[in-house]
Amino acid sequence: MWLYRRMLRISWTEHITNEEVLRRMKKNRELMNIIKVRKLQYLGHIMRNDSKYSLLQIIMQGKIDGRRGPGRRRISWLHNLRKWTGKTSTELFRIAVNKVKLARVVANIRTG
Repeated sequence: MWLYRRMLRISWTEHITNEEVLRRMKKNRELMNIIKVRKLQYLGHIMRNDSKYSLLQIIMQGKIDGRRGPGRRRISWLHNLRKWTGKTSTELFRIAVNKVKLARVVANIRTG
């Protein structure tokens, strides 16, 4: 955003919102891309912190037994990530542990 402000020669003392800057540049925020990137980054955060998120890791990996509720299954959080990246769950978990590899996947999502 600072680059757009610089291009438009907007001073830091002027009270102009980011939305106004985007409107002036005739750009719009890609909300879906922001959601994809943040979900991937959160997966990495969960998978790297073993002690803090152990229960959440078990849930994410689908290791909890039980009966399924009636009706259509909801699209899972992990299913979205698999569809967006084209990788399997185990590949995603392996990538999420390594920050550098996850950054590459996030960069691919950002560029489209």
